[in-house]
Amino acid sequence: MLHDRVMIRLEREAEERRSSSGIVIPATVKMANRLSWGEVCGVGTNVRSVKVGDKVLFNPEDQFEVEVHAQTYLVMRERDLHAVATQETDHGTGLYL
Repeated sequence: MLHDRVMIRLEREAEERRSSSGIVIPATVKMANRLSWGEVCGVGTNVRSVKVGDKVLFNPEDQFEVEVHAQTYLVMRERDLHAVATQETDHGTGLYL
């Protein structure tokens, strides 16, 4: 990857989801403006906030797709990422955004 670009592998969502009240939402329902989680698989030399293996939150719409060895990845600028998740923090509070 070059400059401030990040390559992300999308996490595949389950076929159907459940709302917090237990209502089943079929896989065919498309939610507008929904952000997605993915794993960083490559970073450019000018990327400062994320590293390979980080879990990031981003908008999958209007991004560039690339296929490498039959696997689809998204390529975007670091500034287009919304959040980075971690399992542990310095303060021991767990997952944060």
